[in-house]
Amino acid sequence: MKAAVRALAAGLLSLLATMTSAAPEAASIEAATYNLRLNLASDGANAWPQRREAVKALVRYHQFDLIGTQEGLIDQIRDLEQMAEFARVGRGRDDGLDAGEHSAIFYRRDRFELLASGDFWLSPTPDLPSKGWDARCCKRLASWARLRDKASGRSLAVFSVHFDHEGDEARRESAQLMLRKMDEIAAGLPVICLGDFNSTPDTPQLRALSERLHDARTWTLSPPYGPVGTFNGFQLDAPMSDRIDYIFVSPGVRVLRYAVLSDNLDRRYPSDHHPVVARLSLD
Repeated sequence: MKAAVRALAAGLLSLLATMTSAAPEAASIEAATYNLRLNLASDGANAWPQRREAVKALVRYHQFDLIGTQEGLIDQIRDLEQMAEFARVGRGRDDGLDAGEHSAIFYRRDRFELLASGDFWLSPTPDLPSKGWDARCCKRLASWARLRDKASGRSLAVFSVHFDHEGDEARRESAQLMLRKMDEIAAGLPVICLGDFNSTPDTPQLRALSERLHDARTWTLSPPYGPVGTFNGFQLDAPMSDRIDYIFVSPGVRVLRYAVLSDNLDRRYPSDHHPVVARLSLD
């Protein structure tokens, strides 16, 4: 009889432990950053019309809850809006409306409530469409959203950004601006920052961000999955050694797992960047 009672007690303890450990997973957020590659007819077989369905299928299969996108033109953004389970924030960088590339944020309607959103340009005049510092060809912007997670009741601030690809000063100053804006906009809320930073981890701008935020790849509780590098150039044999796409989180946000997804269909990648995804818990 005593043995049976002990066995029952052990079973109940095991069940309780399983339920307790599963609780953070149940309320976790699958967050991704994905440079879509703008729609260029010159990409031929890799042009957007040939891969848009693969992008949508990837997003749905991996059950992303939040996606920070980069490079998407308005036609691409509207294609992704056909995934009716997602809502979107973010304006075009050229005019603050629809023109030019977007750093849009997509979020699941049934999971999140939008509290506020906005955009700012990576320049000394962040409230106006503008080029920053030594950026030569392009205006750059970041989009943000304050969301309430319906699963946990917690609020959070999400940022999507695309740093300049040419200007060293622009990238350094953009990191400092991002940190200031995150402090201002998040106002103490947990932060998830998703982006193509056009920078490797050893650069001053990435070191500055890493001093205040946690790089999901180095902070994950389980081993990183997939290649180190994130830019594939549509080449299946790309070396994939350099990271330029990142997920950063504020202290207190747990990174349960991290991956760079190298999914391909018929030996073609859905974009010239791999999506980076992390499962996060707002502890």
